[in-house]
Amino acid sequence: MEVHTVLVNTGGFDSNELASVEKRAYELGSTVHKALDITQSYYDNCLKYLIFGNILKNNTYPLSVSAERIFQAMAIAEYAKEIDADYIIHGSTGAGNDQVRFDLAFQVICPNTEIITPIRDEGLTRTQEIAYLQSQGVEMAWEKAQYSINKGIWGTSVGGAETLTSHLPLPESAFPSQLTKESPEEITLTFEKGEPVALNGEKMNPVEALKALKEEGIKTVLINPNIATVQTSEGIADTTYLLPITPYFIEEVIKKEKPDGIMVAFGGQTALNCAVELYQNKIFEKYNVEVLGTPIQSIIDTEDRDIFVDKLNEINVDTARSEAVGTVEEALKAAERIGYPVIARAAFALGGLGSGFANNPEELSELLSSSFNYSNQVLIEESLKGWKEVEYEVVRDKANNCITVCNMENFDPIGVHTGESIVVAPSQTLTNREYHMLRQISIKTIRHLGVIGECNIQYALHPESEEYRVIEVNARLSRSSALASKATGYPLAFIAAKLSLGYNLYELKNSVTQETSAFFEPALDYIVCKIPRWDLQKFSGVQRQIGSSMKSVGEVMAIGKSFEEAIQKGIRMLDVGKNGFVQNPRMDTGDDLEKLKEKLLNPNDQRIFYLPEAFEKGLTIEEIFELTKIDRWFLQRLENIHLKNEKLKQSNDLPEGSTMLKAKQLGFSDKQISMAVFGEKLGARNEIIVRNYRKQMGINPLVKQIDTLAAEFPAKTNYLYLTYHGSEHDLLPEQEKSMMVLGSGVYRIGSSVEFDWCGVNAVKTIAKKGYKTIMINYNPETVSTDYDESDRLYFEELSFERVMDILDFERPEGLILSVGGQIPNNLAIKLYGQNAPILGTSPLNIDDAENRHKFSSIMDELNIDQPRWKELTTLEEVYHFIDEVGYPVLIRPSYVLSGAAMNVVSNAEELENLLELAVQVSPDYPVVISEFILGAKEIELDAVAENGEIVNYAISEHVEYAGVHSGDATMYYPPQKTYLETIRRIKLIGDKIAKRFEISGPFNIQFLGKNNKLKVIECNLRASRSFPFVSKISKVNLIEKAVLAILGEPMEKDTVPVVFDMDYVGVKASQFSFSRLAGADPVLGVDMSSTGEVGCIGDNAEEALLKAMLSVGYRIPEKGILLSAGDLESKVSFLSTLKNLMSMGLPIYATPGTHKFLESHDIPSTEVHWPDVEAQPNVLDLLHDKQVDLVINIPRNYSKSELDNDYKIRRTAIDKNIPLVTNNRLAIAFIEAFLELELSDLKIVSLNEYHGR
Repeated sequence: MEVHTVLVNTGGFDSNELASVEKRAYELGSTVHKALDITQSYYDNCLKYLIFGNILKNNTYPLSVSAERIFQAMAIAEYAKEIDADYIIHGSTGAGNDQVRFDLAFQVICPNTEIITPIRDEGLTRTQEIAYLQSQGVEMAWEKAQYSINKGIWGTSVGGAETLTSHLPLPESAFPSQLTKESPEEITLTFEKGEPVALNGEKMNPVEALKALKEEGIKTVLINPNIATVQTSEGIADTTYLLPITPYFIEEVIKKEKPDGIMVAFGGQTALNCAVELYQNKIFEKYNVEVLGTPIQSIIDTEDRDIFVDKLNEINVDTARSEAVGTVEEALKAAERIGYPVIARAAFALGGLGSGFANNPEELSELLSSSFNYSNQVLIEESLKGWKEVEYEVVRDKANNCITVCNMENFDPIGVHTGESIVVAPSQTLTNREYHMLRQISIKTIRHLGVIGECNIQYALHPESEEYRVIEVNARLSRSSALASKATGYPLAFIAAKLSLGYNLYELKNSVTQETSAFFEPALDYIVCKIPRWDLQKFSGVQRQIGSSMKSVGEVMAIGKSFEEAIQKGIRMLDVGKNGFVQNPRMDTGDDLEKLKEKLLNPNDQRIFYLPEAFEKGLTIEEIFELTKIDRWFLQRLENIHLKNEKLKQSNDLPEGSTMLKAKQLGFSDKQISMAVFGEKLGARNEIIVRNYRKQMGINPLVKQIDTLAAEFPAKTNYLYLTYHGSEHDLLPEQEKSMMVLGSGVYRIGSSVEFDWCGVNAVKTIAKKGYKTIMINYNPETVSTDYDESDRLYFEELSFERVMDILDFERPEGLILSVGGQIPNNLAIKLYGQNAPILGTSPLNIDDAENRHKFSSIMDELNIDQPRWKELTTLEEVYHFIDEVGYPVLIRPSYVLSGAAMNVVSNAEELENLLELAVQVSPDYPVVISEFILGAKEIELDAVAENGEIVNYAISEHVEYAGVHSGDATMYYPPQKTYLETIRRIKLIGDKIAKRFEISGPFNIQFLGKNNKLKVIECNLRASRSFPFVSKISKVNLIEKAVLAILGEPMEKDTVPVVFDMDYVGVKASQFSFSRLAGADPVLGVDMSSTGEVGCIGDNAEEALLKAMLSVGYRIPEKGILLSAGDLESKVSFLSTLKNLMSMGLPIYATPGTHKFLESHDIPSTEVHWPDVEAQPNVLDLLHDKQVDLVINIPRNYSKSELDNDYKIRRTAIDKNIPLVTNNRLAIAFIEAFLELELSDLKIVSLNEYHGR
């Protein structure tokens, strides 16, 4: 018969008493019920509704412990009676009135339950306990705390529980043998991949896991081709393989390394899918490799929809009703059984194609006509659109101990993917009953599924009842895990890795306090707000609506004491030109109220910015709720911001003390207040006036710590944020000499993990030189925002105002801007104007390089050739310039990253359409128009200089000709087809530029090479995207060198780069996410569109390139190739490669023009007709039937008409998951690589082994 035990007074949020109390429960072989689980709702309700007449002040509860104890005791006793508990174990000394209340409640309500008091049984009185603790120098918490929740006599001493536990040890027999951890494995293997959309946010999870394994002395092997991420850095894993994440390569590494165990839950969905396939093929069994953590069968149970539903039905947990159908008739019948509205999902269709909602049979029939175009199976599900979406992060150990670390609530209702929604933690609109109901279901579900480590469970919750559905369980570390870790300070990946080794929760320490147990549920005295970042404007034809398919490329996390404070911070963190929730440029709806309502009803990536306009136009909260189904609580808080903004606009002067403070508490920036008072134009320039004014009034932000325990225990780490709520700082400024580093901010197209790598390496280098390190960053997906990477981490805005606030508080000796990408660079001049202690290259020189006009003038001064250019002023001048240089031309604005609003235009119509867009990107700076050189090779110089002299450099070349953004290009390092004379001249030009700009630190120059002539495109006086790539290939850490140069520390100057002596080649290839961007044209151009990258190594260029292409999802074709070869020059370039391809016997299908060309050169092909031609065979039928497994589609030019012509071919290839290449040079290199090498020819060599050659 199952035994149940209720644990009382186990510390609730700290749980130190587990060492002396919970052991007894395990000794009894019980199912454990913690008091916190039972009583939270009781005393929350008591305190909120002022049962005892006390007044709430500053969100604290000045309620006596004695009064609180009555309700706690009654709640526990009622619960013990309800479950027919066999035991209640109480962790108090029993010496005070507290125990009397518990004893009385237990005797009256549950007289048949045995009470065990292990502390009391040791015979300590309260006086003895206090005397003992004081003799040990322990401070009493009740002497300084306003109140102590779930802490009795035993739990109210800071550190006392652990001290007293060591005084009263229990025998080892209290630990059954099955609860002790296993011996560590000799080798553990974990893996990940590049970062497409929806996988970006997991970079810190494997790093945390590897730290945990290293702490245990376990040798680790990592498979991950993502060369830009921190985890593939030297010293993180013992051995690193830059190889594709496919079953073949994983098996080959297992065969070579012979690991004892493997971890599969830290690398996202790709790793999980590979693990399932390896498990089903008995590969782990074949090589005697143990899967650590969650069993593979449990993963299958969560991934297979039918099994998942059956498993949850076994424990009476509700899931969404659904049926798979193969015809329209079957679908209509299924919908009638399920009940309208329904959602139809095309099975196996990427990017959400063929999916949508239907309210009746007519709408469903119309929808299905599209759905069955993309799949022969469609899933009909009950629609939960408009329900709340709630998530819980759950941790479980092998002994079945289970806690919920964080619960999160989506701002947007079901219908918007959780990765597309604003998310708040902890939940704000759930009742206590709802919170605990879902929490208990989470624990029940995860225990039943057998997950070991960490997982995420997602719910749909009806907004007007307690009806719920479990949407899914992710039995792995996910994007939500990264957010939950940063939101709570609880290192989920680190703990999950330890649990996978066999530890139990109560054996692990809370990493933040370093005193309390990891067996606790974090308490938050703040609110966290996550907001996604989209870059949909970069994609031609993309559908901007947000829904069930994820399109966001990054996210931010803002921390505040109120929702208003956090949401405004978060909006500014997105770096999309918004000042917060209010004081932004008008949206596109104008005065059209119906258009505004349509935008609210059908959300897109700009949804949050239509809400203030709804308030301005007089829509009520109820009207907005009916349109958006955003909970009224959130809308009320947003209305608070709107109302304050209206009051500020009505004033004629800056607000006085209390009004100013209230505005700051509502998240208003100095710039917002200035714009509200002085108007948009004057306000943007008067930000510093507001700043000085509020400082004179003594209104400054307070520095607060995230400590996981709501200040109940002292934090040993400095994980910090700023707020205007409160009365004092949580800590003093750094007392030792320190350096501050600005991080990279939000991931977006153009700035991703590579700048996180730069930031992490910068703080490590600074620390080695004896400085305390201070990092400012707000991206929860990064390693740089791990609490243990820097001495002080400010999870804060990278804005002028906030950086100055932190500088004023910390007073560091120096500030480094050049490792965080473009955001810090954009702050250089403003910070310089306030005498910020900026180290490295002068901000004045940064400004000269960033301003296209100034930079081009300096190039002329240095007699360095560049494409002809002209500063943009009027259309008349532009046309005159184009008459000189001819089309195509390139439009480039100042201060951009990843080519935002950079465009190649081929005719006058395109030019006029694009000029407006370019001006909008940086209206305060000139826009430059330049000639675009066709057929030019692009070459890059990454370098480090000290006082204007280059001390280290690396030169790499692009596979594609200029016209493909450098962030999208495939790159060789060292260069493979660049003349030595060209390399020498590149170095000479680099020397000139370094000297002229007096560079100290990292920089990057991009060159065009054609007909043995070099032209400089641009120079970035900061680290570039390729720094991690060239550093890891060459084993020369350029960021480490750059920081030493910035600090003025001595270093060895490399006169001849070692890279030319290497007997291997590195290739960087880009990861694209077109499959998730429905409607987007997957063609590459000067505007960057990749969301990540990989880097692989081979003995030659072909091996490295083939590994890299396989890593980003390409496959060696086996069925056939579809070819549309572009203009005549491009067709000719394919000839020799296609003749070689004939030896493979692969059928070639070609569009009419290409077919005729191939026929004239004796290369056999099958002609297929264009999509808009009603003739067979048609190219779309070929793709729908998947008769080919490689599509090569080369546009003749980048004019709109040409791109439109081939669009259907490119888009269908993506939607059918058929590899697509749109650049002839890359296509030729790929074909030549797989012609020369088979899969078995690709060598399984680690990065360490390449470096050791």
